[in-house]
Amino acid sequence: MSVITKNVVTIDSKALTINDVVNIAKHNYSVILSKNAIQNIKQGREVVEKVLLENKTVYGVNTGFGAFCKETISKENIRQLQKNLLLSHATGVDKPFDEETVRAIMLLRANTLAGGNCGVRLELVQTLLDMLNAGIHPYIPQKGSVGASGDLAPLAHMALVLIGEGQAYYRGNLVPGKEAMKLANIKTLELEAKEGLSLINGTQVMTGVAALITHKAEIIMKTADIISASTIDVLKGSDAAFNKRLHELRPHPGQLKSADNISLIMKNSQIRESHRGCDHVQDAYSMRCTPQVHGASRDTLAHVKKVIEIEINSVTDNPILFLDTEEFLSGGNFHGQPVALVMDYLGIALSEIANISERRTERMVNSKLSEHLPPFLVKDGGINSGFMITQYTAASLVSENKVLAHPASVDSIPTSANQEDHVSMGTIAARKAREILSNIEYVLAIELLCAMQALDFMRELKSGDGVEIIYKLVREKVPYLDKDRPLYTDINILKDMISSGVVLKKVEEQSGELE
Repeated sequence: MSVITKNVVTIDSKALTINDVVNIAKHNYSVILSKNAIQNIKQGREVVEKVLLENKTVYGVNTGFGAFCKETISKENIRQLQKNLLLSHATGVDKPFDEETVRAIMLLRANTLAGGNCGVRLELVQTLLDMLNAGIHPYIPQKGSVGASGDLAPLAHMALVLIGEGQAYYRGNLVPGKEAMKLANIKTLELEAKEGLSLINGTQVMTGVAALITHKAEIIMKTADIISASTIDVLKGSDAAFNKRLHELRPHPGQLKSADNISLIMKNSQIRESHRGCDHVQDAYSMRCTPQVHGASRDTLAHVKKVIEIEINSVTDNPILFLDTEEFLSGGNFHGQPVALVMDYLGIALSEIANISERRTERMVNSKLSEHLPPFLVKDGGINSGFMITQYTAASLVSENKVLAHPASVDSIPTSANQEDHVSMGTIAARKAREILSNIEYVLAIELLCAMQALDFMRELKSGDGVEIIYKLVREKVPYLDKDRPLYTDINILKDMISSGVVLKKVEEQSGELE
């Protein structure tokens, strides 16, 4: 099992969690192998050595790869075969993954090797962990994977550094892989049979991206509840739509949680009380149906999290070695379809959070809809445009998300001379979901910016307890807008506060943990 002791995580290929991935990728926790993992790795390697000794033919051990699977490789060429595999497969392009993502990728690859089912040497797994712990981060281009046979191209870039090839960041500097290893005092390796294939055959790139997205999405979903509650309050929305009895009659877990969160943030609002009993019957959907929309996205995220936590502890190599029978089985565990589908699903669910947020923003800046707020939330309208164009930006991002939400997993292009004739595009799906998530943070930042400005026009009354907490937090960084100024700085400040979890953390510190 994975165990955390003083910022050290022990892995054994079976019990890694998304929180572990975040702690190692984002907070630089160190990683070590469990005693059981060490034993399994050694046992698996013994089986590979036995295959070589007995001159058995096993795919990936002493054969070519992909469409070359029928080509038997002589013993004297096996080392060159493994090296050539990495060299030939390192064909990634475009910008590299950021440091956090690279750390997640390295961790997940080490974790899948730690079960002994890949047949690599203990020395190889330990070297990969030594690199991770020393802060050697291979230069891994983001584009070039079709998601089966796993993330071949990006993982090849990761693996090159182990053999002194490729490039890596070390202490902020991009240097040749061999130099990075030398600076960190880590010995490079000459790969043995099966090891090149076992380093690159798997879903660890798409899954590493997915794990980090999943963790951040949990923060963003709760934060969206907080911000929406602020907007509903300043728009004089009714709290009747969040009554627990309503949601218990349609008891989707996410919907119940979202309704509870919104009710908590709006608690003790004098603004709400001031219009209780008015002749306004019910609010627009973007206010009244927030728990249903947010809740459906939260339930989607719960499903995604289950899939990703299975995947981070899965063996996605091929062939896979079974220690109890010393048997190699060729299959398709490297196929990224499970990750591809849930990343597309999550991208759609996240897009809806932005969609409904932009509609709430429109209701604040449009005085024909808000009725009690000045046009575009500014005094002296006309000479001042106020928050008019913030809604344009939100609309642009929402529209972009609609394009990005088109599923990647429905596409497939055959590769390797049609040997690999159905692929997942899972890494594209994960990268798209990450871009959607970033856009959401900006859209929510714009809604928050507008909600706090709207609140300034209503300060004769106290807002909800949670809204007051956010108001104080925001006004420490972003002042009231009395006349036009560039707003991109304000948007970026609030986006960073949302993305880092500061908004959620501050509210939970004073109001208790949200659902």
